[in-house]
Amino acid sequence: MAEQQKKKKFSWKSLLGGDILVSGDALRKQMGLIALIVVLIIFYIDNRYTVQHQQIQIDKLKRELVKMKYFDLTRSSELMEISRQSKIEEYVQKNNSDLQTSTEPPYLIKDKEK
Repeated sequence: MAEQQKKKKFSWKSLLGGDILVSGDALRKQMGLIALIVVLIIFYIDNRYTVQHQQIQIDKLKRELVKMKYFDLTRSSELMEISRQSKIEEYVQKNNSDLQTSTEPPYLIKDKEK
């Protein structure tokens, strides 16, 4: 008779009404598993939030890296333009210096040890 009452107690009405949470022996036996699942869900949510935060940081750093590469390219181009021989000669002439471009080729010094 007790088995028939247990079978009668389990119905859709008791499930939807929440009665199964209070009187369900099977649910009480599985409380450890339910607690483990809840802990894993919390860990999953925290892990996902951390990964999203790291991805945002990575994207920010990538944009900054591209910006710095463009800045470096611009600076390198400016320095190359300034150091060209024609620009140096022009600068020397503007400052009324006595320096002149050499007309003789440079000497090649050979190392006898090699």
